[in-house]
Amino acid sequence: MSRKARSSAPPKKRRTTVTLPADHLAEAQRIAHRRKVNLSTVVAEGLAEVLRKQKMAERAEEVLEGYRKAFSGLSDEEMDILDGIIPESEEPR
Repeated sequence: MSRKARSSAPPKKRRTTVTLPADHLAEAQRIAHRRKVNLSTVVAEGLAEVLRKQKMAERAEEVLEGYRKAFSGLSDEEMDILDGIIPESEEPR
C-alpha cells in the first residue's frame, strides 16, 4: 500500500470515558456548538494540540541536552567566543 493511501485513511477511534472539570466541558460544548461539530471533535483537537506541544518540548529538551554534552568541556572564554563575544586584549594599545 502506498504512503499516500495510508495517510488518507481515517484514524482509528476508540471510545473511552473521561472526567473533566465542569467549566472545561461547558466551554468545549460551546465551541462544538459554534463550530457545528461534535464534542468529541473538539476534545480530540484539543488533546492533539497538547500532545503536539509536549512532543515539541521533549524534542527541545533533547536538543538542549545534546548541546550541553557537546559543549561541556569548553572553558568560559571558549563559550564566550561561541556566543560571539570577543575577549578584549589585556595588553595596552
